[in-house]
Amino acid sequence: SFAGMAVTLICRVHRRAVCAPAFVCRCWQSKECISVILRYISDMKPDLLPPSLEDLTALAEQALETIPPALLRYTAGVAVLVEELPDDDICAELELDTPFDILGLYNGVPFGEREGGSVAQQPDMIFLYRRPILDYWCETGEDLGHVVRHVLIHEIGHHFGLSDDDMDRIENDRD
Repeated sequence: SFAGMAVTLICRVHRRAVCAPAFVCRCWQSKECISVILRYISDMKPDLLPPSLEDLTALAEQALETIPPALLRYTAGVAVLVEELPDDDICAELELDTPFDILGLYNGVPFGEREGGSVAQQPDMIFLYRRPILDYWCETGEDLGHVVRHVLIHEIGHHFGLSDDDMDRIENDRD
């Protein structure tokens, strides 16, 4: 039974522990593993399913509402999409060891680098990756809304042309 939230399940496919409450399993590299775990959980306690793509989208929308309007206006037209994992092309391009190595991605031309009056070939997009975010959430115990907001703001920083080093410096100066 699921008495309380401090439970551990065993992935029947890969024989690995799955942590609660998110039930995020590092061996979720196969759809077979995911379906076995989700079927098992939904049969036992349907309200303990991990947050869905729609749940993370709602958290991202809530996070956008907290950004000051003076900054938010410069993100008009930037699409925010929540996907399960980065695709194989992104993983190869970024030389990721696993798709869990990235929580989000900005894809577009940074705001300050656009040539005057030119229209972008493709719309600017921010991708939030559900399973890596849930994995991080499970490992750290941070509030999921805070994690989503942090990743979203980080990717918006890339939209403004800031590098990872720039954002690390800003965060360290804030602390």
